[in-house]
Amino acid sequence: MKKITLLLATTALCSGLFAQTTVKLPAPRKDAAMPLYQALQQRASVRDFQTKEISDQTLSDLLWAAVGINREDGRLTAPTAMNTQEIRLYVCRADGAYEYVAKDNSLVKLSAKDVRKDIAGGQGSVADAPVFLVIVSDLNKYRRQDEMSKRFGAIDCGYVSQNICLASVALGLATVPRAGMDEEVLRKELGLQDGQIPMINHPVGYKK
Repeated sequence: MKKITLLLATTALCSGLFAQTTVKLPAPRKDAAMPLYQALQQRASVRDFQTKEISDQTLSDLLWAAVGINREDGRLTAPTAMNTQEIRLYVCRADGAYEYVAKDNSLVKLSAKDVRKDIAGGQGSVADAPVFLVIVSDLNKYRRQDEMSKRFGAIDCGYVSQNICLASVALGLATVPRAGMDEEVLRKELGLQDGQIPMINHPVGYKK
């Protein structure tokens, strides 16, 4: 009887932990009032942020614009070479690091560590941003990890980065695309494998 009770308690505990590691985001709103050309006019790199948090609703809107699903066949808001969909998007906040899962619009928690300063590196001013988005190219999605695949991955990351830039403006947020980050820390905390390359990061928040 004790073994059965222990098993049930362990199962319940594991279930509870699993439930806590997945955050279901609100459905993204897709009706931003700002016209595209106005967003292009206002797009600018910002490196000084308020510490004010971004709501889950606004974060959901931003992530969908970055690399969310926009068609019934599962294709994305950002193009990828041969529809490989090799881009992985990570959300880093004070409460830890998450991976964005487009198919069910959720965040899966990977680490409880606040890695924002590790991403900011020597550019301390951007560390105040409440959210960092890390764009990773997963070359394992290609048949061969050759120079052409790396080129495709870099190009596809650029599409996602531009989506983040324009969506941030439309949502009243500020951001800047950056290449510098502590890749060793990110590999550990995000659980990245060989062939999964952090390419670009975006501190996102409200302009100071």
